[in-house]
Amino acid sequence: MPAATIGFDDFLKVDIRVGTIVEATPYPQARKPAIKLVIDFGGEIGLKKSSAQITKHYTPEQLPGRQVLAVVNFPPRQIGKFMSEVLTLGVPDADGEVVLIGPGFEVPRGGRLF
Repeated sequence: MPAATIGFDDFLKVDIRVGTIVEATPYPQARKPAIKLVIDFGGEIGLKKSSAQITKHYTPEQLPGRQVLAVVNFPPRQIGKFMSEVLTLGVPDADGEVVLIGPGFEVPRGGRLF
């Protein structure tokens, strides 16, 4: 079921940016299998941490250098002993497992989704 209709100004409040994963490590202490990410969003935003439940399709070794989209203006969220600073975005595959969202071409870090 689609979410409630919002105005364009509401959409603009959500700051979604492109970043490049620079570090990825297993996070076996998470309740659900996850990978800890360090994502570089460029000069203005810099490096941010994220915990992502993406272990079905990705290994930590595959992720560095990959560009992803993330919400950068949510408050940090405690995930176990790890503080996640951004929400890395994905969509479910046919089995409900997360597939990361990113640009189809290499783009400058920090670019905002519009």
